[in-house]
Amino acid sequence: MTRVGIVSWPGSDARATARAVRLAGGEPVDLPHDAPDLGDVAAVVLPGGAVCPEASALWPALAAAAADGLPVLGVGEGFTALCAAGLLPGEVVRHDGALTCREETLRVETRDTVWTCSLDQGQTVTLPVVTASVRYVADGDTLARLEGASQVVLRRPDADATGSAYGIAGLTNERGNVVGLLGRPDLAVEALTGPSEDGRAIFTSGLTFVLAAS
Repeated sequence: MTRVGIVSWPGSDARATARAVRLAGGEPVDLPHDAPDLGDVAAVVLPGGAVCPEASALWPALAAAAADGLPVLGVGEGFTALCAAGLLPGEVVRHDGALTCREETLRVETRDTVWTCSLDQGQTVTLPVVTASVRYVADGDTLARLEGASQVVLRRPDADATGSAYGIAGLTNERGNVVGLLGRPDLAVEALTGPSEDGRAIFTSGLTFVLAAS
């Protein structure tokens, strides 16, 4: 079974992420944010919850592994941390300082990433947003580069009231192995508890890629 490391820190929602990994067929492994290394994992997920301290001991190992192609997914505040640590460009900032809890229908802009390879370009997914950091920003040159290189993963198809640049709700790095999402796919893995099961396909994509590459 594919071992997926879940970075945990005080306030993070690692339990929901672990359940999503199990439902997708993987084995969740706890990775404390201050651990010295990643151990024996085939992918890493940074869950939502309180903002991850990106200066902690685990980050050098995570950055090095991501540069070598390790699949890394950051959701909610996990996306914030990926940007803060330089693994993804731009930054995720607070929109109005209030906690946001809502469902969003997002369009898949590219399937050419580890975490969206089981989805179709142009399809829509419904994911919850549960965060106080819901606005993605970057300078004009960065935005132009992201658009030109097809690095936008998810986009809000309608007018974006949050002010997120170009309606961006998810990004990937140039290699396609690091992905950050504003929404919470781990909270959309079962019809009984979430607005959809669309989030499960994101975790399934990562596991499918790892198995195919092994």
